[in-house]
Amino acid sequence: MDGAYDQPLQKGGDHSPVLWVCGSNGVILRSKDGGKAWKRLRVEGSDGLGLDFRGIRAFGAATALLMSVGDSGKSRIYKTTNGGETWRLQYTDQRKEFFLDALVCLSETRCFAISDPVEGKFLLLQTEDGEHWKELSREGMPRALPGEGVFAASGTSLAICRGNDIFFGTGGPAARVFHSPDLGSTWSVAATPIVSGTASAGIFSLACSGDRLAIVGGDYLNTTQPFRVAAYSLDQGASWQLSPSGPGGFRSAVAFLDKATLVAVGPEGEDVSFDGGVNWKRSGSLNLNAVFVLDGRNIWAAGPKGTVVRYNAP
Repeated sequence: MDGAYDQPLQKGGDHSPVLWVCGSNGVILRSKDGGKAWKRLRVEGSDGLGLDFRGIRAFGAATALLMSVGDSGKSRIYKTTNGGETWRLQYTDQRKEFFLDALVCLSETRCFAISDPVEGKFLLLQTEDGEHWKELSREGMPRALPGEGVFAASGTSLAICRGNDIFFGTGGPAARVFHSPDLGSTWSVAATPIVSGTASAGIFSLACSGDRLAIVGGDYLNTTQPFRVAAYSLDQGASWQLSPSGPGGFRSAVAFLDKATLVAVGPEGEDVSFDGGVNWKRSGSLNLNAVFVLDGRNIWAAGPKGTVVRYNAP
């Protein structure tokens, strides 16, 4: 199969077996039978653009939002309402600095997407009707450091917690977590102990459960480096502690199964934590880039060269 299917799968509804996955080289796949068979979908008019899809959010078996990354107009948001047979372009931006990294949704109509800094500040988009997107005010957004950005590898560097809290993690000169308690009206930023200092290092994924948050990352050019690759917060991201027993190397995605159990994946293997991200234990050795948890029990992950796997919850 073509492409690297390195994005989380999305369930097609609470009781539907429909699954969606997207990735590099314009790849979009959809399964109507819980992953037994897959159909390749295409965005009409995108051939030759070299789009890399890094985020997909599904609402039922027919409706989904799709996000591509890249500069020069390649960062785009599409929508389908007929199971991926056709896609409509909802948003794109020609500004040189505009580069989408992640897409999250509270509902079918309320979604957010984040871009790398534009004119010195990170940029968030919002839709309140599932159709039209607008920029959030950046008046209260702390300025980004020179070279600071958000990683798009797993599409999980942005998260919404408890309904109104927005968090996103950064990398480059520093690994920081930005937090808004009111859906983007006001912001604060906190330093974390995740490795940083180069363009390839920082926070790659963020997950939350109640007041607890977990982040994973590292340096994707040094994937076996096991130091400073995971941290956790017990106070809604105000302060961060390094995981004393962290994953065995760079990890690109993390997800909560319940209030205390997390899973993390990366090119060097998978790990599980039973204490909210404090300590980690290696659980596998597959090359995976993204993870998604359905119903708190069914763990799906995806990796390069068409790898799609399903785990039973520990």
